[in-house]
Amino acid sequence: MKLTRNVLALIFSLSLLLALPASAVTDGELDGEGHPAVGILIFDAGGGPAWRCSGTLLSPTVMLTAGHCTDGAEAGRVWFDSDEATVRAKGYPIGGSGAIEFSAIATHPLFPTASFVFNDVGVVILSEPVVLDDDQYGVLPELNELDALKTRRGKQNQMFRAVGYGLQRINPVFVQADLNRHVAYPNLIQINVPGFTGDFSLLLTNNHSTGGTCFGDSGGPNFIGNSMVVGGVTSFGINGNCAGTGGVFRMDRANALDFVNMWLQ
Repeated sequence: MKLTRNVLALIFSLSLLLALPASAVTDGELDGEGHPAVGILIFDAGGGPAWRCSGTLLSPTVMLTAGHCTDGAEAGRVWFDSDEATVRAKGYPIGGSGAIEFSAIATHPLFPTASFVFNDVGVVILSEPVVLDDDQYGVLPELNELDALKTRRGKQNQMFRAVGYGLQRINPVFVQADLNRHVAYPNLIQINVPGFTGDFSLLLTNNHSTGGTCFGDSGGPNFIGNSMVVGGVTSFGINGNCAGTGGVFRMDRANALDFVNMWLQ
């Protein structure tokens, strides 16, 4: 999730300096090779690295991420290694032989017209393919697939898998960051409720029991249950401490699917 450019720039700068032990995407676990399609993305602005996000390969060259990650970016690159030591050895954040540069960056055309929680979807095209087994790529949901969760009994038990490279902890005096890929298992809190989430977002748990997301996890996938279906991308939070809930932009709406599918054709 990205605050303002200035706040994020501070967090990014800290993340370059700190390499502290961590246990989670926030109370999750090290992912290892569990999700090789999920990478750490660095976006350039003003001629150099400016912020980081997470993203998911939908094909060998097309990556899904958040619109507030791609918006305003001039260039960028991605690493798919799961551990910090390898990511740094391969040139993070500047690039090098281990990084894959972007050949194109696209943001939903309606993203800048409202609060960033609307149309918060972006795509990056890689300059070279990343070949995985077919069942390891992320998959887009069917149109309005998540609406079924609104009336399902026990919907609070609906589990998602959040994957990303975000901060582990943040509070007014302490930032804990690393560059390891982590996975957490948040549950659904709210869907299709007028007001805060509307019909375009989900609220998921973010606590010690289920884990959750934080800055740097933006754009990363929230897979539905044990599937590779990306129900939504990590989008926003309701406080600066990455606690309580995590906001997810839904990928099952027509405006999001139409935009991404243009790049997959």
